[in-house]
Amino acid sequence: MSRWLITNARLVSDGETTETDVRIERGRIDRIDGELSARPRETVVDARGRYLLPGMIDSWVHFREPGLTRKGNIASESRAAAAGGITSFLDLPDTLPATTSRRALADKFSRAQGRSTTNYSFYLGASAGNFEEVRSITAGEAGGLCVCVGGHGRDDVVDDPERLTELVAATSLPVTLHGESNSIVAGNRTQALARHDGELPASIHAEIHSREAARAALELARPLAQERVVHVAGISTLEETEALDAGDLRDKRLSASVCLPHLYFMDADYDTLGHLLKTDPAIQTATDRRALRRALADNRIDIIASGHAPHLLREKGPRYNAAAAGMPVVQFALPVAWSLVAARMLAPEKLVEKIAHNPARRFGLAERGFAREGFWADLVLLDAGRRCEVGKQALLSQCGWTPFAGRKLPATVTATWINGKLVWREGLLTGQVPGRRLETGPG
Repeated sequence: MSRWLITNARLVSDGETTETDVRIERGRIDRIDGELSARPRETVVDARGRYLLPGMIDSWVHFREPGLTRKGNIASESRAAAAGGITSFLDLPDTLPATTSRRALADKFSRAQGRSTTNYSFYLGASAGNFEEVRSITAGEAGGLCVCVGGHGRDDVVDDPERLTELVAATSLPVTLHGESNSIVAGNRTQALARHDGELPASIHAEIHSREAARAALELARPLAQERVVHVAGISTLEETEALDAGDLRDKRLSASVCLPHLYFMDADYDTLGHLLKTDPAIQTATDRRALRRALADNRIDIIASGHAPHLLREKGPRYNAAAAGMPVVQFALPVAWSLVAARMLAPEKLVEKIAHNPARRFGLAERGFAREGFWADLVLLDAGRRCEVGKQALLSQCGWTPFAGRKLPATVTATWINGKLVWREGLLTGQVPGRRLETGPG
């Protein structure tokens, strides 16, 4: 079925919520009007009392393919994403091999074709030795250039200011920086080991991957933004939010995103979740979480991403030093994000700006991210009156666990359309795999 009429919806787009009907034909939004009548061979969905949103564009996922497919793969994680209200994703380059060449990019796009339920694109990763690749790959060939400025044990770190300036000047791709200070993390680790006889507690992660370490990407990005638009991913602390400017994304040279675990959890949750909560940058205090939420509301932080980074449960413990950093998020992404609306921290229109409009703008995604006539029909039906009880549904991420187990989230994704195809309805996948390669631009 590819012809749909969604009636009586609370449509949220372009800063407004409107009671209206939406017609979908040939993969696109054909008409938005409050008085549409059903046509022959058109499937009608009565959305009365529910929100209809442009699907989430998730700009920060690790889908683990190729090379790490014991944890997840494009097929499994994109299905989980669709269940969570995500209709498009940009995947990180830290696979095996790393996505630092045109050949590796082509391999990822080939793997996604016909297997990804959601729309897809992939970052080109910067490294010490791929300057010519960065120069030659143009906007449209990759979702963006991802520059890691620090990460414990990584060999793709580019943290020299002169080298960063050269990289940023050489590329037409949207540029995203992330990472922490290796030297600060290493020093904190040495001090922590000296204080503790035996095993480190899970909560030590917030001290080792400290707020001082977290500022590395933002500090390196600021001078780069004097010359061109730069994005910083993974804002996690009060101090970082205080260093960001408020304003419309379209007027900014320096933009920023935050991941859902940092908006939902806080350091007190280490007591119950232990190493399951371990992620980089670290989950910090309730004060930091409050500052991140406030920075979204006043437009210092522009984008919400999932930060999806699945690991097998056995890889998450039992010892701190061996526990992998990262957690699966995408299956419950929109219900978790909606907790900000339920708590009256963000209006529905503001949330949609952060999860759909601004990612489309920053990464130059053509005809995505808005519920407008003529745009691709990437839409999500959300019931804000029905709680999502995590644990009563099958887990779709290949790793088979979730940090949200036992939580009652404030809304339920009841349907997801991608390119006009229904892929998720009332807790079940339909089997449709309509994901397309995203058409990206300079942003």
